[in-house]
Amino acid sequence: MTNIEQLLPAIDISAIRAQGAGGQNVNKVSSAIHLRFRIHDSQLPEEVKQRLLTSSDNRVTRSGEIILKSQNNRTQEMNKQAALERLKLIIDAAFVRPAIRRPTKPSRNAKRKRLDSKKKAGAKKALRTKPSY
Repeated sequence: MTNIEQLLPAIDISAIRAQGAGGQNVNKVSSAIHLRFRIHDSQLPEEVKQRLLTSSDNRVTRSGEIILKSQNNRTQEMNKQAALERLKLIIDAAFVRPAIRRPTKPSRNAKRKRLDSKKKAGAKKALRTKPSY
């Protein structure tokens, strides 16, 4: 759905040092990628931008950016590709319109079952009282 080349003007990519264990290579090479995608500056349709901005995804900031970090791979290029692929998945998910929920009421049978179970529970608890002679 989404072509990454069209989104590149709205993407900032910076190389940072990866966290965690890994020894000498991790300590001296900046192979992790920090990707920032500016939603407002992108050429996405307004409807998709709104879905991204109002999503409950914690990677979307209040300022309208998607922030991704990739450090699973050994090379910077592979981490960059992984981050771009994850961004593409997020944007493609925003292209899908959410289904409109139709409000429904519980059926007569469901109401009856609920009331029956409440009566049974109440009767069971009534047996717990001390008998009055």
